[in-house]
Amino acid sequence: MGDASPGRGRLFVVSAPSGAGKTSLTHAWIKRLAASGGSARFSVSYTTRKPRPGETDGVDYHFVDDARFLQMIDAGDFLEHAEVFGRRYGTGRHETEKWLSAGHHVVLDIDWQGARQVRRLLGPEATTTIFIRPPSLEELARRLRDRGQDSDESIAHRLSEAEKDISHADEYDHVVVNDDFDRAVEALLQLFRQPQLENTGHLA
Repeated sequence: MGDASPGRGRLFVVSAPSGAGKTSLTHAWIKRLAASGGSARFSVSYTTRKPRPGETDGVDYHFVDDARFLQMIDAGDFLEHAEVFGRRYGTGRHETEKWLSAGHHVVLDIDWQGARQVRRLLGPEATTTIFIRPPSLEELARRLRDRGQDSDESIAHRLSEAEKDISHADEYDHVVVNDDFDRAVEALLQLFRQPQLENTGHLA
């Protein structure tokens, strides 16, 4: 699966601390790509967490229970998998391979643990890794409070985890700072247009 042959899609791995705007950015990125004639697919991860209001099974995530998730691990059905905040998340190997073989670029929304697994499995020639970080931990705390989904205790825990996530940013090919949404989307588009670039450090 690590073949980077002509006509084959490329895998873009995107990671960020919780609340850094990763999901909104990646969806806007793919929408802008489609509008300009690009072809990219957003990978739908498997998870053991419960659906949030408005989420649809098979669209936002594939929602499965622990038993099913463990069966999939044993069967080798995941390209990568990790446990985050006590819930399991994984990327389906077969559907990812299907889209890449058809020439579509695939965007994976995964954490640093998963990014390590993917890069180790596929190699850097087939993968572009991108870390999205907030301007500061203070700004991240404000965003978490403003979205109104977490208790103070949960926010404190997420900020602690965010520090750990950010400590792994230097493992990625590129780092995009989300201090301005439109500028961050444009930085992602630049990486799509030139996916073979060497690590350019911080963008946006």
